[in-house]
Amino acid sequence: MRRWNGWGDDSITFALNADALEFLRERIGVGVAPADAELSQICQQLPASRLTAHALIDTSPETRLRHSSGQSVPDWLKMRYGKIQTFPDGVAYPESIEELRTLLDYAGQRNIALIPYGGGTSVVGHLQVIASDQPVLSVDMSRLCGLLDLDKEAQLARFGAGTFGPDIEAQLRAQGYTLGHFPQSFEYSTLGGWVVTRSSGQQSLGYGRIENLFAGGRVETPQGRLDIRPFPASAAGPDLREILLGSEGRMGILTEATVRIRPLPACEEFHAVFFHDWDAAQAAIRAIVQAEPGLSMLRLSNATETLTSLTLAGHKKMIGVLESYLRLRGCGSEKCLLLLGASGDGRHVRHAIRSSLKIARGWQGIHVGRYMGEKWKQGRFKNVYLRNSLWEQGYVVDTVETACDWSKVKGMMLGMEQTGKDIMSSEDEKLHVYTHLSHLYAQGASVYTTFVYRLSGDFDRDMARWYKLKSAISRFIVSHGGTISHQHGVGYDHAPYLAVEKGELGMSSLHHLYRHFDPKGIMNPGKLLPAEGSLR
Repeated sequence: MRRWNGWGDDSITFALNADALEFLRERIGVGVAPADAELSQICQQLPASRLTAHALIDTSPETRLRHSSGQSVPDWLKMRYGKIQTFPDGVAYPESIEELRTLLDYAGQRNIALIPYGGGTSVVGHLQVIASDQPVLSVDMSRLCGLLDLDKEAQLARFGAGTFGPDIEAQLRAQGYTLGHFPQSFEYSTLGGWVVTRSSGQQSLGYGRIENLFAGGRVETPQGRLDIRPFPASAAGPDLREILLGSEGRMGILTEATVRIRPLPACEEFHAVFFHDWDAAQAAIRAIVQAEPGLSMLRLSNATETLTSLTLAGHKKMIGVLESYLRLRGCGSEKCLLLLGASGDGRHVRHAIRSSLKIARGWQGIHVGRYMGEKWKQGRFKNVYLRNSLWEQGYVVDTVETACDWSKVKGMMLGMEQTGKDIMSSEDEKLHVYTHLSHLYAQGASVYTTFVYRLSGDFDRDMARWYKLKSAISRFIVSHGGTISHQHGVGYDHAPYLAVEKGELGMSSLHHLYRHFDPKGIMNPGKLLPAEGSLR
């Protein structure tokens, strides 16, 4: 069963080995976890629903509570401390387009805000209920799901937007195909959520981001239905797909999506390479990605993330042997780990891997085989469970990500990390911080930084500390040439920084566009487009 106040299935845990816990304690101190609030206790405190009885709407306290939050740090703090102050007034589970249209009409007539709900995995506040006098209805899309059509000649598949990642792959694999979109939230996120937040999968280098995979779809808006037809290509004016991609529920609710698929790869390999330091590693991966050898994945960890990953892995004796070997080859404390993967037929995979390793050797890259790459693949959707384990030890984990040109990548990484350290130092706390590049382009790369710090045990203090950290790093990103989000979207948390990227005229155009589809402003208010005013 899904955890109501944490990540994933409540039967799955991420074992934190003793060495890893001691490693963390040495760097930032011993954590003490506050007592978690009880589900039943919070349910008893829910205010009464402001909705009149409706056959399609569930107003039970637990259902409303489970749809009140995503997976951001503020969401966790509110759930764990029992400080959730705003809830949807009801939850609907439409099973047909007709039922969804009924809900849209009902909301429009009564000025009810609608929040589309996919898998509930947002980490930037897409699901936050904004406090107001306006009732709020969460629209859970999980029953509008499944494979609706498969065109093998065109390699197109049409799914209900509420289809979860594992179900997409299972239904395609049964026919010999794959979508190849694997975000870390894969197990619990939906196709519709991927589209409207411009998601990126872990193997996007080969398969493409969701905007490359999304061919067309159907959107139910307060003004009616918008059909976006899937053409191979078109010069017939602006591409309506781009209006929907990244719209985050502001124009309507995506009900169906047609995606570009491909045959299952006959072969897939993941390899590990170590570099002496960051400069050599960054130069090597830039050369690799610009040479286009046909890889499906590149992921480069800086020295601190490399050390953290090796410590978390356990297998102390095996890691010790690896460390000794790397020291003999000149790799010391500044070593950086690169994981690279290729997917396709055997010949393609061999060529891609060999070509990439040849380039890596030009920067003294040390290939250590497939073991570490295969272990990463096995655990790539389980590592996020570490958030649960660390909370239980009194630690918070948050991530911030951006993308920028190659000339800015190192400065962005160092600046984000130092900004975080400075903020926590002002709180008389230490910060464990590390970074990786997980999505690479000829032009530049994503920069994904993880922050680990101690809980204070006080809700208001922990919330204020998170806000101080998040806002400072967000300001640093947008003032140094990075996008406010490469893959998490905008939601509520990033909305104040969007204008720096889009400009005054760009923001005005978005306001007018969404008001055209949603004249009364009932679709996911408060997300994507910030309220009037300057940056927070």
